[in-house]
Parts: sequence; structure tokens; C-alpha cells
Amino acid sequence: MNPGPEIDLFLDMMAAERGAARNTLDAYARDLTDVSARLGARGVQLAGAATTDLEQVLAGIESDGLSAATAARRLSAMKRFYRFLLSEGRRSDDPCTPLRGPKQGRSLPKILSEADVDALFTAVADLPGASGLRTRALLEILYAGGLRVTELVSLPLSAFIQTERCIFVTGKGGRERLVPLTASALEAMAAYRDVRAAHLPPVKSGQQKAHRFLFPSRTAKSGHLTRERFAQILQDVALAAGLDPARVSPHVLRHAFATHLLARGADLRSVQLLLGHADVSTTQIYTHVLDERLKSLVETAHPLARKP
Repeated sequence: MNPGPEIDLFLDMMAAERGAARNTLDAYARDLTDVSARLGARGVQLAGAATTDLEQVLAGIESDGLSAATAARRLSAMKRFYRFLLSEGRRSDDPCTPLRGPKQGRSLPKILSEADVDALFTAVADLPGASGLRTRALLEILYAGGLRVTELVSLPLSAFIQTERCIFVTGKGGRERLVPLTASALEAMAAYRDVRAAHLPPVKSGQQKAHRFLFPSRTAKSGHLTRERFAQILQDVALAAGLDPARVSPHVLRHAFATHLLARGADLRSVQLLLGHADVSTTQIYTHVLDERLKSLVETAHPLARKP
């Protein structure tokens, strides 16, 4: 059987029963399509694969030089997929039961220094016109509130509560939070709202969907600015700021927000709430970032650390 229908059934279940977000479904589709292609190259169907076949898939991922994190994600997708087939009576066994994922070192998030962030905002202040004002508003909100990029670009128009000087964010798992904005972000928002109409589609029929969003798009089917387009905009700003674009992304700015708050004395619980983390252990990764920076400082700057 063509693996497409099997994968589609699995994705339908994840959407209907688990409430999986679109991004999550896309990730499962990519992972399972890759596994299916690797199996197919050896003449094995995805739905009928044995444990030894899946071991070969994981070995192939490693030999291709892909990261342990990628292998772990593929394995996680396979486990969910084969448990689904088992529960639906499409298989009598789960071939993933004996499989173990690769050991992963805990990777620290990439961060920007406060000077790097200042350089970004200096560059964005020089951008002209309505697009420049929109870019400044996007960066101000992102860095002021540490939003995920999907949360940022899909903010509804009603999310900005001017009287409360904050935005209302719906994050992962439908969890809602209020994020206070800085004076600089509020100023940027006021300037952007005067030109927001310039980013609406020219045809009224297309405006109906786009009008619901704080950052509408003239062309995107979603009605709002896409994650990909914002990432491109941020790359351009990074270049203008004299920074390596490979070091700058929306998620890196989210990391910078959290790390800079902690470095200036914010408590972990408050940062957890602002980031929208369900578990404080997720937020604790940023304390490890600070630990590494402090260690580096001692090793390079302390007089007793100098080698004879």
C-alpha cells in the first residue's frame, strides 16, 4: 500500500484527537515521509516495516551526518505512527518497542549579546516607510515579550490591549498569557498602527481575512505575515546591523529576551510565565547559558586563570 494514505490517516488522528497544531503536523509529515523514502529505497513498505528495517533507517540517518536531535525526532514520529497502526488493528505488533534513541548532549541555545540587540534596533530605526515601521514594531514586540515567531506573526488585531499596555498571547497547547510591553515597544506600535492599512490586500474581498490580524499580509493565504517572510526580514536587518545573519533568527531573539532578563536579576518563575513554558525545567536551560558565560569570563579574564 502507498504509504501516503497511512500517513494521512495518522495526521488526521493527531489533528482530531490530539489537537496537534499545523506546524506539528507538518513536522510529523516530513519525518514520516523521510522514513518512508529510506525504507522504500530498500523495497520495504512503511506500514509493514520490521524492527531491523527501522534500525537501518536510524543507522542511515547517522551515516548521512544528520544530528542526534534529527534521529531522535524521526524515532519519536515512528513510535507515534506505529502505535497508531497497532491501535487501529492495522498491525499486530509495534516494531519500535526495542528501539532506543541516540544519546543527545543538552545543547545550549544560541544567544545575542545586549550590544548585538542594540545594533539590530539601530539598524531597524533607519528603515524607511510603512515596511520599516512594521519591522520595528515586530522586533520590539518580539524582544519585549519573547514571543515564539508563530505567536508573533499570527497575533489577532484584538491582542493589543492599549489601555493595559500589553498584548494577549495564545501559545502552545492553547495556553494564554498577558505580556507587558516596554515603552519603546508601545511607541513602535503606535507608529505602526498609523500605517498598518498599507499592508492590507488591495481588494476588499481579500481584506476580510487579513483585517483580523495585527500584522496582515497583502499576499499570504493565511492573511497574516508568514514566519518565513519575517525570518527573511530579520536576516536583512542583521546584515544592515553588521551581524552574521546565520546568528540571528526570531527564535534567537526569544532566547536573548530570556537570557538578558535572567542576567539582570529576573527570577526564573517570572521568565517562565513570560515565555509561556508549561514547565519551569524548560526555562532552566537559560540558567545553563549564563553558567557557561560566567565560566568563560573567569577562564579568560581572571588573573589567576592565565597560563604561565
